[in-house]
Amino acid sequence: MFRVSSFILPFFFLSTLLYLYQMCIPASTIDLSTQANIDQVKTTHLHLNWNVDFDAQVLEGNVVLDLVTLVDNVQKVVLDTSYLNIKSISFGENKLKYHLAERYASLGSALTIEVPVVEKSGTKFQLTIDYSTTDKCTAVQFLTPEQTLGGKHPYLFSQSEPIHGRAMIPCQDSPSVKVTYSASVKSTLPVVMSALQTGIDDEKNGFKTYHFSQKTTIPSYLIAIAVGNLVGREIGPRSTVWCEPEMIEQAAWEFADTESFVATGEALLTPYEWGRYDLLVLPPSFPYGGMENPCLTFVTPTLLAGDRSAVNVIAHEISHSWMGNLVTTNAWKHYWLNEGWTVFIERKILGRLQGEATRQFEALSGLKSLQESVDLFGADSLKTVLNPDLRGGADPDDFFSKVPYEKGFNFLYHIEKVVGGPSIFEPYMKAYVERFASTSISTEDWKDFLFEYMEKTHGQSMVDKLNTIDFDTWINKPGMPPVDPKFDTTLADACYDLAKRWDQARDGDLSSFSKDDIADFSAGQKIVFLERLTDCEPLPHALISKMDELYDFTRNHNADLRLRWQQICLMASYEPIYPEVVKFITEQGRMKFVRPLYRLLHQAKNGAQLAVNTYLEHKSFYHPIAAQLIEKDIGLVKSV
Repeated sequence: MFRVSSFILPFFFLSTLLYLYQMCIPASTIDLSTQANIDQVKTTHLHLNWNVDFDAQVLEGNVVLDLVTLVDNVQKVVLDTSYLNIKSISFGENKLKYHLAERYASLGSALTIEVPVVEKSGTKFQLTIDYSTTDKCTAVQFLTPEQTLGGKHPYLFSQSEPIHGRAMIPCQDSPSVKVTYSASVKSTLPVVMSALQTGIDDEKNGFKTYHFSQKTTIPSYLIAIAVGNLVGREIGPRSTVWCEPEMIEQAAWEFADTESFVATGEALLTPYEWGRYDLLVLPPSFPYGGMENPCLTFVTPTLLAGDRSAVNVIAHEISHSWMGNLVTTNAWKHYWLNEGWTVFIERKILGRLQGEATRQFEALSGLKSLQESVDLFGADSLKTVLNPDLRGGADPDDFFSKVPYEKGFNFLYHIEKVVGGPSIFEPYMKAYVERFASTSISTEDWKDFLFEYMEKTHGQSMVDKLNTIDFDTWINKPGMPPVDPKFDTTLADACYDLAKRWDQARDGDLSSFSKDDIADFSAGQKIVFLERLTDCEPLPHALISKMDELYDFTRNHNADLRLRWQQICLMASYEPIYPEVVKFITEQGRMKFVRPLYRLLHQAKNGAQLAVNTYLEHKSFYHPIAAQLIEKDIGLVKSV
């Protein structure tokens, strides 16, 4: 593996910055997480011809790339790859020479293709790359029948955000490059993708070829596929929920309100761009709550709580249809433009559907999760900066936390308050989407338009208000937000009061507590009650036992509540909960749950070896992205 020594590192970055300067491209807008020559050539469309091979556990076939030169005299195309088996590359009828470099840090292996010299900027040409994925692919997880709910058929699904698209497709794996795509996928089982299905052809021996088209430009991380024993059920005028047949009734009921979220997003922003808003409920190993793949949001089965108490995730993923998918960050250092904006719109949707008190309540809970991320990294950690430094091959996955989500939300919430509230800010939101739809932007682009819009629409007095905001601290300094948001605590006060009573009853009489304490609490209020207790010193075991006797938290099926309850128990090294923790972290692979619980189990008395043994026994269950990070969490791999 090629490594850059500490001696030459400063020179390496100096020369890189000099190159960027010579290209007249601001360093702040360049994606440092790609090795592709995106300054010289750009992909406009890609077509995938894939065969799904469940026996070999690979996708094999070819990708046809439509490219256009951005400068004169282009002699090579450099693409991102990671653990791909490149077989041949063609330019028309001609086979081309290529070189696959050694892996560089987390960025994979640059694929350099020698092309006939293209003399003029703006010239279009096409390359065909024959290849297959390999068993080291981090973008696609193949499941055996035993790992699925039905237990009879294999399954595969992809997860490419942030930089795993290159492990599935040789491409310009940068959010700054947005493409249309089409696909023809041959499989014995049904196929769904982040595109509209355009047809199905019957083939020999039980195979079918599924055809797809995505006509709205998207970055590579949003190209997604799932294959398995899938059935669909209509849940709205433009929505179908897909999943294994064993859970279709439950999923259809749980997500019945999806259309109201989409329609509210349209009322806030612009007409829905993507035609369909379908949902795919994945097997339990899916590492995220949801993934905003266009036309087909991927969601975790942990949302199937049985009472619709966890479906706010759908409001989040729908909000991505505008923030992230339509208006996209141009580099992962600006990730907050995707997630901070999405959380902001998500809570706008919830506020309109469920009331402003609910929006404020959700914001309070988010602030708590942000504090936990800052505490984990350290208040001075560069991982708590809204625009983090990703030079030197830094892995964007290592920066995955609540920081871009909740610090970004708080930033936008503060700006909204400063400019005068929703009546001023909400028209700007719509104008923002209209200005940048189908483009990729930087924080600088966002800020420039904010000032431009406010001055043009409201005059210099509004610019003066914006100038009272310390943008540099918000964007470039670590730690918690520099301003107290002063969220309304109306729905949280009862949760806080009950938590205070329990905290003060450590050595006292517990007879004043009863199951009626939380009889009128929503699922969210129960979670906030538990969140409040995680801020306290570890509770005595007798108190934990009494609380569970009264409130029956251990047997609750809401995944977010299980997380908070098990955190409280692990913080106190309450060993009766250990079997429940092991059960929870091995029956689902959502990183929001498994990572903090693995960390706390590893830190708890008599828990370290149990955490390691549990992970090693179930390693193959977890998605590769989750597995890599859990290994860092419990010390099996050194964290950078």
